[in-house]
Amino acid sequence: MPDHDRPSLPEDRLGQLLKRAQAKLARASAEALAPHGVDGHELTVLAVLSDAASLSQVEMAGRIGVDRTTMVALIDGLEDQGLVARRRSPWDRRKNIVELTVAGQDCLSRAEQARRGAERRFLAPLGEETAASLVRALRVLAGEERAHG
Repeated sequence: MPDHDRPSLPEDRLGQLLKRAQAKLARASAEALAPHGVDGHELTVLAVLSDAASLSQVEMAGRIGVDRTTMVALIDGLEDQGLVARRRSPWDRRKNIVELTVAGQDCLSRAEQARRGAERRFLAPLGEETAASLVRALRVLAGEERAHG
């Protein structure tokens, strides 16, 4: 039987390889973020808030792709840590506006540096050029960029 007709072993299938690589990166990121008191989801919220003057909880949920209940829980946890502040919208009293606090900006800066370091260490075995190619290829596959060529 030719090799291309033979079923691939589960551990050699693309889906399994991507899943295992993502799990390894998630563990490394979690370890890097732990000293800063946030996880990857919370860091994403802080990063999105830093990119916008202020957003409602509903807008935040839409931007990061979580449901309202999850968003409320994330904001509650970040607010308990003093990293974000929630206030009523002056334009629509039914909405809560969420903003980074000074502590949140500081945490974001430190945690983002730690996250980037974890990603660099994760990609280091590939070398810079191959790592950059992998990231570009994943963007194409995720539909965020067009393939050139």
